[in-house]
Amino acid sequence: MSQKDSNQKNKFAGLTQKHRSWIYTSFFIGVILLLFIFNNTDYLFGRSEENGPYPPNYVPSAQKSSALAPDFTLPTTDGKTIKLSDLKGKVVIVDFWATWCPPCRKGIPDLISLKKKYGAKGFEIVGVSVDTDTKDEVVPFIKEKGMNYPVVYGNMNVYQQYGGIRAIPTSFVIDKQGKIVASYEGLIPISTYEGHIKKLL
Repeated sequence: MSQKDSNQKNKFAGLTQKHRSWIYTSFFIGVILLLFIFNNTDYLFGRSEENGPYPPNYVPSAQKSSALAPDFTLPTTDGKTIKLSDLKGKVVIVDFWATWCPPCRKGIPDLISLKKKYGAKGFEIVGVSVDTDTKDEVVPFIKEKGMNYPVVYGNMNVYQQYGGIRAIPTSFVIDKQGKIVASYEGLIPISTYEGHIKKLL
């Protein structure tokens, strides 16, 4: 065999090996993509079912709902306790907040005003403090602002039951039957709360 024929044969053999490598690589990538799509079908195609385990009575945050509000018994800032289900028969706003949260601080005067206006008509507010390192500042803050509604200290179990509390303030509007009719993340206008209160009382 001539040197020219030998070189040409080696050249063709090299191209074949490259083609094989390319085919194997493409096949491998294709398998990975198929596995990814299969394992993420719900996310990619927007299926409505929630995935994974959630605590009992889990309520997605900032979502309108008619679900029964998860009950809780929490200590108040004055040494008592509040059980949410004891407030059935009243329209209730449960407000998750903290002393260090600027939007929370800004919205508190609105809540004070609503309690003054509708408190005698069967309306209540329960402030749930999420303060941890600043827990000692809660009582002085309440006195400074003249907060006229009960404030309780929250815990992780309650945060999880109410959807994880991804942001504060987060508030839940609860009707007289103890069902959540609306929930909000962030500061909202007093008129929004007042619209719910007038409708539900």
